[in-house]
Amino acid sequence: MSTAVAGRGARDPGTMRAVVKHGPGPSGIAVQDRERPVAGPGEAVVDVRATGICGTDVHIAHDEYAHRTPVVLGHEVLGVVSAVGSGEDADWIGSVVAVETYFSACERCEQCRAGRRNLCGLRRSIGSFRDGGFAEQLRVPVLNLHRLPETPGELDGVLSEPLACVAQCLLDPPVVQPGDRVLVTGPGAMGQLAAQVARACGGIVTLAGLPADAERLAVAAELGLGTTTEAPPTEAFDVVVECSGAAPAAAGALRAARRGGRYVQVGIFGRDVTLPFDLVLYKELVVTSGFASTPASWRAAMRLIAAGAVVLTPLVTRRVGIEDFREALDAAERGEGLKTVIVPGG
Repeated sequence: MSTAVAGRGARDPGTMRAVVKHGPGPSGIAVQDRERPVAGPGEAVVDVRATGICGTDVHIAHDEYAHRTPVVLGHEVLGVVSAVGSGEDADWIGSVVAVETYFSACERCEQCRAGRRNLCGLRRSIGSFRDGGFAEQLRVPVLNLHRLPETPGELDGVLSEPLACVAQCLLDPPVVQPGDRVLVTGPGAMGQLAAQVARACGGIVTLAGLPADAERLAVAAELGLGTTTEAPPTEAFDVVVECSGAAPAAAGALRAARRGGRYVQVGIFGRDVTLPFDLVLYKELVVTSGFASTPASWRAAMRLIAAGAVVLTPLVTRRVGIEDFREALDAAERGEGLKTVIVPGG
């Protein structure tokens, strides 16, 4: 099999370029040639249009999130179905789709039977335990596919997966009631989406960041969201939604929640952190979260997109080719921009 680097010789048509985590740490990531996937029964091959870089990818790079090696990274996938493995699925061919992340779950445990495959102990997801979307093509179960509604931007669908995760945290069960004062900490892509979903629920939303987040906060302000770089006032918010994955922001959010209010953890810390957790007791806070997504939260995400309740195009602030993945990952780790997407076509 040929392993010629693109641009340096003929490419084997049976291979494709992909970003592979093959060893420990960020140095254990490389762009390599991989065999193109073939759909089996009940599966589809998706030609990848774009895959978003997520904070989880940064955590995987630093071995702070469970994964196997070697594995093609990437789980926020937008693409077009080019092949299926079963004749009854032929109507999917040519469809523009977003992709659920779970390649498999046991389907027998209590969580799976309750529709919560995200909590299955044997769940295996694309981008961590099965090959993901930082590649030219991806193989997934047809069960994972969601046809995208019409959107203003060609890459809006790449935000479907993070939107489904936000929906899992805020809509199942509903967290924000009309008129609630809502603080969202962390103006990255997840924070921007959480702020928009909270507003769609009727919340009066403030998105908080650091002075270094000025460009990100400017995007939110253009979308009509309230923003601040000041420390949030104590006990001023009915609901606080922590999206930064940073301990100081989480501590500030706990202090900002009113007595009897709600605290929602969306961001991933990636390590043990120290928090003023006695505030949960003293203020009788309701603490909730949501791990990844469920079929119900995906349906909610598709409804939000179809209704125009979330604005996605401005959140895609950078696109690069597969060969420039390292540069893009470093930029994501530094917090530059909002959503950087890998576009296999360059």
